[in-house]
Amino acid sequence: MTQPPPPPPDQPPNQPPQQGAFGPPVGQPPQGPPPQTPPGYGYPQQPPPPAPPGYGYPQQQPPQTPPGYGYPGQAPNPYGQPPGYGYPQPTMPLQPQPGPPGQGGKGKVNAQLAIIVSAVVAIALIVGGGIWYASSDGGSGKKDDTANSTGGTGGTDAGKGDGKDTGGDGGSTTSTDPVEKVPANTASKVLFQVPAPRVSKDTTIATNGSWLTDKVYAKSGVAEVVGYDPDKGTKLWTIKLPGPVCQGSDHTTGDNRTAIVYQPEMPTKTEPSHGCSQVAAIDLDAGRKLWTKTATAGDEPISFNNVTVSANTVAVGSSNGGAAFDISTGKQLWAPKPTDTCYDSGYGGGAKLVAVRRCGSYDAPQLHIQTIDPKSGKVITEYKMSEGIAYASVVSTDPLVVAADVGEAAKDGSGISDFFSIDNKTGKLRTRISAPSDQYAASCDGITRVEDCHQIVVGNDRLYLPTEEHDGSGGALSQTNEIVALDLTTGKQIGQRADAGEDYTIMPLRMDGTNLLAYKRPPYDKGGQIVSIDGGSFKETKLLENPATESVRDAETSMSPAYSEFRYGQGRLYMSAVFASDLGSSKDKEYLALAFGAS
Repeated sequence: MTQPPPPPPDQPPNQPPQQGAFGPPVGQPPQGPPPQTPPGYGYPQQPPPPAPPGYGYPQQQPPQTPPGYGYPGQAPNPYGQPPGYGYPQPTMPLQPQPGPPGQGGKGKVNAQLAIIVSAVVAIALIVGGGIWYASSDGGSGKKDDTANSTGGTGGTDAGKGDGKDTGGDGGSTTSTDPVEKVPANTASKVLFQVPAPRVSKDTTIATNGSWLTDKVYAKSGVAEVVGYDPDKGTKLWTIKLPGPVCQGSDHTTGDNRTAIVYQPEMPTKTEPSHGCSQVAAIDLDAGRKLWTKTATAGDEPISFNNVTVSANTVAVGSSNGGAAFDISTGKQLWAPKPTDTCYDSGYGGGAKLVAVRRCGSYDAPQLHIQTIDPKSGKVITEYKMSEGIAYASVVSTDPLVVAADVGEAAKDGSGISDFFSIDNKTGKLRTRISAPSDQYAASCDGITRVEDCHQIVVGNDRLYLPTEEHDGSGGALSQTNEIVALDLTTGKQIGQRADAGEDYTIMPLRMDGTNLLAYKRPPYDKGGQIVSIDGGSFKETKLLENPATESVRDAETSMSPAYSEFRYGQGRLYMSAVFASDLGSSKDKEYLALAFGAS
């Protein structure tokens, strides 16, 4: 983050079951641990008492030594020296963590949950190919004189640059015309469900990647990508792969092509990971793989932890450097050079292409945030972060927003203490936004995946963040939260907030023109909701409300907003899991994907 066939997974039925037909238990664990609920933003902060774990993000603790990827094995120490290529990878010892009655799995975290979610971090290593990388704001105007992966000389001076839009068709965050309409009936029904695929006992396999177009809902399974009819759930096409999908880009081209990285073989007991060395482009509408490519560092194939798409370019990053390919032809646009003293650890895609370039020693790194031309890799503008900031995540490329945990100040494992708003036309810092982890519920995994952030949306030149949960009007027995907006020029809150409502928890999903789309995780007796939040007035409009029946709600809340993939479009909501496992610890039936649509 190689060609024995994978074990045959359970195939989802060609015809979807009727609403609420969520089947008997099959002994699968839930898809991701339920997160914590620390005190909410703007409310008195109290020491957390012992309580059952629930919705939120846990306190960061070193993980236990879980079994290896797919089989028992030694887990690497994520806080020590990084293991070498091909090091045995950990698997995640999932245990269901019930929340307090009536709170829909919500509650404050305890030490056991912290260990479990630390293991989720270990899962990121699995799909990333098994490589760990080794305070204040920067902005030095000195020119970087090291060679870079693009073949240039290290980029322009910070603060200079031609301001050209290198744009792509991944979608601007500042488009002005909302697309999503209010259905005549906002009450949804279950469109279809895809059962969790069967895997070997005590095995965890990555199933990262889901996409929604006008023609298809596509989802990664165990060593495959499957396209489903968006309404019926019938299989339209299947792309078989020799190994698990490590990651899929969240971005697509205007004609619905995207990219994935995957392993060349299925994991075995002797080879728990083969590295995520295979890069492929996929035509989502046609249901075919366009090409597969690799890149090497010396004689060894590079295991990539990050894949993204911008304009017509597929860019992949790793601790061995970055590479890029033309999405139409597969032609390699750039690759690491033996003389490189810095490397592109990852890229952010979409409207622009941004590289996170790591220089310096393992103990004293410096990150360069570079807006680059997606065709040539030429550096257009560059912002140098202060030395000692080891990892950064690209939240948005236009406007450019980067998240980092400065001085390891984020004590909840969220990976965020500050956001950096950067002018990607000049390379200058616009503002630095403090985001205390006890106030905001967003998270990023900048260590292994540069573009892996959850519950954060950028649009209207604002940063939209959910607050942590806090007591509602019913006191400690009632929990709720809000979404707040922060100005990317001043870094200050604009004074507007969208309330989740009593016993709901709200999380931002994406922009819809100038409007913000958000998901409301439900209490014990209601279904989840999709709402549209007006970008000017912050007025909430309900677009969809899921069934409140127990079986449907249990299935819906098994998809944790902190880890699962959520896609919404044209009145349909899709939730999917990012791994399949069989650790023999749960009697609840689990799902690879769930689909809801307006009645």
